[in-house]
Amino acid sequence: MTKVKHPAVAYAEGVCRGEIKAPRYVILQCTDFLRTYKGENKKYIINENLLDKIYKILKVIKMAKGPKAGKSIYSALAGYQWLLITAVLCTVHRKDKRMRRYQTAVLEICRKNGKTFVVAVLFILLFYLEPAYSRFFSVAPDGALAREIKEALEPLLATNTEVFEENEFKVLRDYILHNPTKTKYTPLNYSTSRMDGKEPNVFIADEVGALPTSYPVEAMRSGQLLIRNKLGFIISTKYPTADNPLEDEVDNAKKILDGLIDDETVFALLYEPDNIKDWATDDLILAHGNPLALELPEVWDELLLKRQRAINREKLRENFLTKHCNIIYQGAGTETYIPIDQVKACKTDHIDWTGREVYVGVDLAMTNDNCSVTMSAEEDGAILSHTMTFIPEGRIDEKSEFEKFDYRAAIAAGTCIACGDMTVDYGVIEDYVFNLEESKGVVIHAIGYDRYNALSSAQKWDKKYTTVEIRQHSDTLHPPTKLLAEKVANREWHYEENRLLETNFENAKCTYDTNMNRYINKKKSNGKVDGVVSTINSVYLLQQDIIFDDIDFFVQVC
Repeated sequence: MTKVKHPAVAYAEGVCRGEIKAPRYVILQCTDFLRTYKGENKKYIINENLLDKIYKILKVIKMAKGPKAGKSIYSALAGYQWLLITAVLCTVHRKDKRMRRYQTAVLEICRKNGKTFVVAVLFILLFYLEPAYSRFFSVAPDGALAREIKEALEPLLATNTEVFEENEFKVLRDYILHNPTKTKYTPLNYSTSRMDGKEPNVFIADEVGALPTSYPVEAMRSGQLLIRNKLGFIISTKYPTADNPLEDEVDNAKKILDGLIDDETVFALLYEPDNIKDWATDDLILAHGNPLALELPEVWDELLLKRQRAINREKLRENFLTKHCNIIYQGAGTETYIPIDQVKACKTDHIDWTGREVYVGVDLAMTNDNCSVTMSAEEDGAILSHTMTFIPEGRIDEKSEFEKFDYRAAIAAGTCIACGDMTVDYGVIEDYVFNLEESKGVVIHAIGYDRYNALSSAQKWDKKYTTVEIRQHSDTLHPPTKLLAEKVANREWHYEENRLLETNFENAKCTYDTNMNRYINKKKSNGKVDGVVSTINSVYLLQQDIIFDDIDFFVQVC
């Protein structure tokens, strides 16, 4: 028996085949959805009986306004909207079809792509699908934005009175009540302290990029602690700052899709472009951020017109790039150092270090923070690296929780050493470096360090090895930072399995100074980057000695 081609499946297949233009993380999410739909996921399935029920509801409810007013919502929904509805509501546990897989749905998408409308449709469906006496809430940077969902619901309810039972919905100023189930939806005014005490079965956080703090989102999540089938929607466009709650949610979703964080409860459609540099000429950037425009030619033409205006008038550029391209526009600012897919492509099963001459880079941060040691060697023009991270033993669980990384797994994998109690024991790090020659069979040529945090350790190492103070400035760090990025892009850098190091690369952001020298900016990075910094320090030594063929180190005399 041939399966019915569902709209969500058709969209996901089009994305994965390249017939529908979509960014990398949307492709990854579509791939995962299709695996589940095809029965390849041992834990989850698509509840097609529930999906059929959703089809029946949406076929009788009509659009209230817009180009498709009067048509059924079923025929009016775009492909990405079908994917969101189908995946979030109908992906369930094989062993218990009443339990949804997803607890969080992240939708990062440009303006005027129907994001508020699709959430309004989801709320109508959830009025029927959720248990009686459920509570729905919406939160946003201000009360007016929080009421956007309510304002999108009201015309849909008013237009379809012949579909609903008499007095089925009670629409008041402050809430909407579904009388048969007594389920109530309430938009909340923004607050930094008064959202606790709510118990939402479902919540929607709108324009999360404009929230000054994550409190409204976390207050909603805290209220769901005892809810069995909890669900929260995070939706927003980009905003002109990289430090906001949306970027934290997006960063977490990317790490999940990249396989760096194990969390099966997050579904994310991240419509942000893979390439952010050629926005003035590359139509693919517009396509990646505006899936609705790919189905509506008049919207696409309007976007092209807006782009031309932004090219001509710099004052329009920030709004166009952030709202219609999902690009954070901050001039010559911060960008991702190396894409994680390029890093992971350089992973190799095993490196034989025996007899190799290595250059050791050290990043010794504050004693209560992560520290890292990397040794690098050259082989036929390629660079080989091995990184070890050190963390305070007394803070393993705390760091795992706050940084959303399983440090105990890294310790078990042999890529992380826990030492000290609440602070790192520098003695353990010093001994680790002293023992490298014996444990790995290598010959240490030089050790590079940052004077600010590692001077004491360097004085001890200097009794046996050549130690090199590496000036932590963009003009010094730019050459190895650039070289490492080029080697990774060309797959001429190799490392063994190290999920912690991959996460460091995922976190790393780089900044350009006024001379366009590039360097890793710890403050603007999205988490720990010590493994990347120690790798760059080791590459600096290697570059000076082998690649430049001009060993002219400043040797710290201790």
